Amino acid sequence: MKPIDDLLDDDFDKLSSAASAAEHNPPEWFDEEAYLLANPDVASSVESGDFESAWRHYLLHGKSERRALHGKSGSVRNRMVRTRRAGGSEETGEVRGSVEAVLISPRGGLLVIGWVDDLAAPMDSLTFSQPGWYIALDASRSARFRRRDVEDALGMPGMHAFGFFAFIYLDQTLETQARGSVKLTLADGRNQSFEMPIRRVVETELRNTVLTYVAESELFGNRQVEAVELLGGPIGKTIIKHNRDISADIVAGAFMERFCRKPGKLKGSLVICLYGKPEYMFLQNALFNGGTGFEDYELVYVCNSPELGEQLMKDMRTASLVYDLAQTLVLLPGNAGFGAANNIAVTHARSDRILIVNPDVFPKDEDWAAKHTAVVENRPRNETRLFGAPLYYDDGTLMHGGMYFEFDTGITGNQYAMTGRRMVRVEHYGKGAPPWQESFNQPRPVPAVTGAFISAERSWYEKLGGFTEDFVFGHYEDADLCLKSTAEGNPPWIHDIRLWHLEGKGSKRLPVHEGGSYVNRALFSERWDGFIEDGLVGPTPTHPLLQAPSAHAPATTPTVPTTAPKAAVKIAKGGRS
Repeated sequence: MKPIDDLLDDDFDKLSSAASAAEHNPPEWFDEEAYLLANPDVASSVESGDFESAWRHYLLHGKSERRALHGKSGSVRNRMVRTRRAGGSEETGEVRGSVEAVLISPRGGLLVIGWVDDLAAPMDSLTFSQPGWYIALDASRSARFRRRDVEDALGMPGMHAFGFFAFIYLDQTLETQARGSVKLTLADGRNQSFEMPIRRVVETELRNTVLTYVAESELFGNRQVEAVELLGGPIGKTIIKHNRDISADIVAGAFMERFCRKPGKLKGSLVICLYGKPEYMFLQNALFNGGTGFEDYELVYVCNSPELGEQLMKDMRTASLVYDLAQTLVLLPGNAGFGAANNIAVTHARSDRILIVNPDVFPKDEDWAAKHTAVVENRPRNETRLFGAPLYYDDGTLMHGGMYFEFDTGITGNQYAMTGRRMVRVEHYGKGAPPWQESFNQPRPVPAVTGAFISAERSWYEKLGGFTEDFVFGHYEDADLCLKSTAEGNPPWIHDIRLWHLEGKGSKRLPVHEGGSYVNRALFSERWDGFIEDGLVGPTPTHPLLQAPSAHAPATTPTVPTTAPKAAVKIAKGGRS
């Protein structure tokens, strides 16, 4: 983010000079008499000498008090946006602000970053133009954030977000020149144009820049509330669309190679997504190898870090010789995200049972594979279509015994009002429970299970559309998959197959991933808020499908709730969905 300190010194001189002159010399259009008539208290203060003019009062107090600003035509200056759009004349005047960067990507992504003093009248639109075309963005395409540097420069500390970034994605090629024009227009008709150099960036850099602003921009209130509020609108939908197209391009360029003995009939495929840390592949080979029943399973690794490709190829070739395991490696030319990467890896799996496993998950029970096979073969189908397992921290305490949903109400505010927003929160049953506590290991239906370990019937996984690829990078897609399953009449289960989980150790966490998490929480809350509220709230949900039947009860096909969203994607053989 470019701070205002980096602007040229003469820009400050011009700004300060203009501000000083404006204090004593009102613009030609300002109607002193109309302002005094509309504000008798100001007229009295001017008459008594407390203020030298109506304009001086407006600058010092009237603007912050949101008093109407009258022009000589008698019209209200900062209330005329509707009339002006209908054909009224557009007033011009100085707009204090700056456009600091313009980024354009090959497929029509446009990001404009800057600041604007729109205390007197809010920013109405931003127009980017080049010879032969222009794009006009309304205020809903702009995210606002705090700029302390601007507050200091203008002498206006307070609760106003001067900073902004505007983002749109057109999914079409834009013919761009080296420079372009950006016009900021306020609701009272004032506007200012800036000639700017254009920075051309690839799609991933544009996405990452937007997400970094989402994650790191300073806000006045609760970041979760403000981020979810912002991302529930056009900007959030634009980020999701842009990221999904990026992911589709990445998985289309996947490379696959098998390193394995010739397998017989496989009973399960462990699908493991790697990002940033290659060493867990060899470690999992060593720890899973030799476990009772694991000879009937294969490992399918998919890598979201292309720079690790050469090393992983060598390591997997060596591991296959050492451990004689059936393995497949899928290399991606970029980070497609957790959902898209797992979905493409599933298309290369060779069994009817898919096990989504994190790279930092290892067997606690030596015979976990045999136990898993026994559960799949002996329990009713409705208990095994999709299920999870107890996961433990390295100190032996429980990390996961299923997940449930709660609602948070986050509070935020500005100079005008305090507001609250309800958001969905995911909690883990038994998190931190001692190892001797067995109640969370009992087979039972639960609202959701973690994506660190999910076992699913392949046909059911595909019926649900796999992981929803709208989620950015990774977060909430596991809970989303589980709710899709419940919506189709079959909630997830927990079965007592115990594994270690070094939570958060299997990948690198960067600011762009935090930005993606905000997008995902907004998306998840928007899609599932009402469905969760109907019997899926809290550790003891009342939803009829979550009431545990007696062991080995016959599988049923419950009625799908009419309020539930349907799975929107279908996994195709080419990996695109």
